Amino acid sequence: MDVTEVLLPGVGLRYEFTNHQGDRIGVVARRTGDFELVVYKAEDPDAAHTVLQLNTEEADTVAEILGAPRIAERFADLTKEVPGLQSGQVEVRASSPYDGQPLGSTRARTRTGASIVAIVRGNDVIASPTPQEALQRGDILVVIGTHEGIAGVEQIIQG
Repeated sequence: MDVTEVLLPGVGLRYEFTNHQGDRIGVVARRTGDFELVVYKAEDPDAAHTVLQLNTEEADTVAEILGAPRIAERFADLTKEVPGLQSGQVEVRASSPYDGQPLGSTRARTRTGASIVAIVRGNDVIASPTPQEALQRGDILVVIGTHEGIAGVEQIIQG
């Protein structure tokens, strides 16, 4: 799908695409961190109707809900396209020194070159977790990197 990015000076960015029904949809990402979902009127392509306004936390929640089912599929596709890149899963066990600690304290990417791109917690997926996200026993970390990098993340997490 083609997405057009438009700079809105002093406001932020607008992303636009045409959906399967021919409607032009826009997402305005404001510099404040707020978002607007807009639909352009067919009779006037410059006029938009705001459908939804979201703050940063709400936008993150919607993105997680919409992205969660596809995240594993996308990473699997990515690893097929890039030679030497793999995806793996690492469980945070009760004995892990990082149980209850922020993800950033692992320094996993710096130490191994592999990236923790998602955390599966029960039925929830935390896509692109921040360094402040506290790890919990039972979490499954989705890791992208080389075979050695993924093994290194597992060693770090297991202690």
